[in-house]
Amino acid sequence: MEGFEYASTLRLPELLAGPGKVAELPAVVRRFGRRVLVVVREPGFTETADWARIEASLSAAGLEFEVEGVEGEPSPALVDSIVDRVRGRKHRESGGLGAGNGPVEVVVGIGGGSVLDTAKAVAGLLIPGNSVMDHLEGIAPGLPYQGPAVPFVAVPTTAGTGSEATKNAVLSVRGAGGFKRSFRDEALIARVAIVDPELLRSCGPELIAANGMDALTQLLESYLSTRANPVADELALRGLAAARDGLLAWHGMAVAGLGGAAADGARAAMATASLCSGICLAQTGLGAVHGVASPLGALFPIPHGVACGATLVAATRVNIAALEEREPQSAALARYAEVGRILAGSVAASPASDREARAALVRLLADWRVRLAVPRLSAYGIAAADIPAIVADSRGSSMKTNPVVLTDDEIAAILLDSL
Repeated sequence: MEGFEYASTLRLPELLAGPGKVAELPAVVRRFGRRVLVVVREPGFTETADWARIEASLSAAGLEFEVEGVEGEPSPALVDSIVDRVRGRKHRESGGLGAGNGPVEVVVGIGGGSVLDTAKAVAGLLIPGNSVMDHLEGIAPGLPYQGPAVPFVAVPTTAGTGSEATKNAVLSVRGAGGFKRSFRDEALIARVAIVDPELLRSCGPELIAANGMDALTQLLESYLSTRANPVADELALRGLAAARDGLLAWHGMAVAGLGGAAADGARAAMATASLCSGICLAQTGLGAVHGVASPLGALFPIPHGVACGATLVAATRVNIAALEEREPQSAALARYAEVGRILAGSVAASPASDREARAALVRLLADWRVRLAVPRLSAYGIAAADIPAIVADSRGSSMKTNPVVLTDDEIAAILLDSL
C-alpha cells in the first residue's frame, strides 16, 4: 500500500443533492429553530423566480427571517457590519442577537461562493460577537476561534467554489496593502448543504465560465497536491469527468439561449463537479494557480474564477516542465497525463505516451479558455510591472501543496504568460 494521510475527523455537511431539493429548505431550517438570518446575493438572485419561491416557502413554514444582501467579494468589514446589525449593538443596549422576537437560531446562505463565505463567517461570529479580523490566517492577532457558531445551512446557486463543503470563509481587502485570507474552523462547516442544480438556471455565460474554471482548477490541483490521498482522488476524478461533460456544454447552451433536458444535465454535472472540488480541496489543499489567485484578488478587481481560468494553462505548463526537468520520477507527471486523458474523453489508457498526454492537456486547457472567453489578466489592469508584488505574496498555504516547488522566476513566468 502506498502511504498516505486522510483526515478522518474532517466533518462534511449533511448533503441533500438533486433537482428540486431546495423545496426541503424550510423543513431543514426548522430542525435548528424558527428565527433565521438569510444571506443572499442582492441584487441578482433576489430578482429571480427561484428566490420568490424560496421566500414564500419560508413564510409558509412560519419561520421568522430577515435578509442580508451581499454584492461583490466579501470583506471583513462586510461580515462585521452584518454581525453588528443582527446583534443590534447600535440599536439595543442589551447587545443581544436579534431576529424577530429572539436570537437568530440558524443562518442560511443562498448564493455563490461570496454569499456562502459571508454567511459562514457571520454564523461563526453572531454568538461571540467579536471582529472577524481577530481570526484571519496570517493577519494579527491570529486568535484561535472559540465559538460557538450558529448552525449554518448552505444553498449554492452557482457551480464552482465548493464553499458549501468547506470550513473556510475567504475574505478580501482590495487595493494597495490589500489581502485575501481565510477565517477557518471546523465549526464553520455547514450543518446541511442543499445542492439543487435547478438553482443554477439564472447563471449567465460569464459566471458559468468563471465558476466552472474555478471548479476545474480545484479538482486538478487537489489531484496533483502533495497531500493527495486515495479517497480524495476518487472524488477528484469523478469531478473532472463531470466538468468535462458539463462545462463547455452548459456554457454553449447559455450563450445560445437554449434550455431543456440537455441543459439540465449539464447543470447537474457542474453541480457535481463543484461539490466534489470543495470536498477535495478541504482534504488536500490546492496549488500554484490558487497561490497566485490570492494576491491577484487582493490587489486587483478580478473575480476569483477568472484569476484561476486566466492562469491555469500557464501554471500547468510550468509545473509539468519543472517536474520533467527536476523530478522526472514524480508520480505527479503520471497524474497530469491521466487528467489529460480524462478531459479528452477517455478514462482508459490511450496509445499516446504520458508525455504526449500531458502536452495534450495543456493544449486542451488553452482551447477551453478560448471557448469559454475567459479574459486574460491584462483585462483587469494587471501589467508586467505588477508581477514582482504578486509573486512576493503568492507563497501561502495553496503554494505549499503544489506538486513541485517553483522558483520566483517560474511563478513570474506563469503571470507573464497569462497577461
